[in-house]
Amino acid sequence: MDKEIKNIDLTQWQQVGEGGNGKTYVNPSTPDVILKVNNSRLSTRQAVEREFNVSRAVKSLGISVPEAKEMVRVGNVYGTITQLIKPKQSLGRICCDTPGRTEEMASLLCARGKELFATPCDTGFFPSRKAHLLQALNKVQFVDRKTLHSLEAFAQRIPDTTTCLHGDFQMGNLILSGEQHYWIDLDRFGYGDPMFDVGHLYMLCNVYSSMKYVQGLFHMTQEQFHRFWDAFARAYTGSADHTDFDRQATCFACYDVALRYAFDKLSLPGKIFLAFYIRRLAKHF
Repeated sequence: MDKEIKNIDLTQWQQVGEGGNGKTYVNPSTPDVILKVNNSRLSTRQAVEREFNVSRAVKSLGISVPEAKEMVRVGNVYGTITQLIKPKQSLGRICCDTPGRTEEMASLLCARGKELFATPCDTGFFPSRKAHLLQALNKVQFVDRKTLHSLEAFAQRIPDTTTCLHGDFQMGNLILSGEQHYWIDLDRFGYGDPMFDVGHLYMLCNVYSSMKYVQGLFHMTQEQFHRFWDAFARAYTGSADHTDFDRQATCFACYDVALRYAFDKLSLPGKIFLAFYIRRLAKHF
């Protein structure tokens, strides 16, 4: 099967981007496509093939995503060649380059997010985020049983919603090209209560935003992350007072941390790190 996958020589490609999951490259001889090579833990054939198939399945739902063209090999790892959207900017890049548009971009993410959350999902192909969560909670370590029982009880009451979730819902994963928008980085796409995605954004904007690594990755200050969340929450709720919404988002942010057990291979320090945040956020239940 490997012989059917083209091997790419990176010397012909120029790196044009780098994110939390990998690097992207362009080739002057093929100007309409972009090559994405994931970081080592995500660059196995299985991981890349899944991401490729997910992208095509998402597109089949009528959701705007760049067209996945083919899987390729890059030495001993795998990557994907995808339609190059140009000109393009992520909402995060716009916030970075023009901080005065932060509130506008947050409102746009809210509007496009609500469209996504209203789209019926293919529940035969995509996974249930609630099911992922219940599995993940059984794997959580360094958290007392009382806390875990509380988290499990609340999780059982989450509605069994069957509309789409992005899985990594944040300002870097919605890109604009003129009036057209595209969702990218779809490997955690699934279905469930929209608050799973909202909780992920809350975690980024209000907890991880204090980390210099995250600020560097998104080129946004902590204050700008906070502004983004405030504008998003006001747009989502239609109210300047989003205290109750924040409280609910905090609960789902706790679940966002726990879901790392479903998605990542965790080291011992990683498990201790996650347990700290689970215990901290679980106080809001």
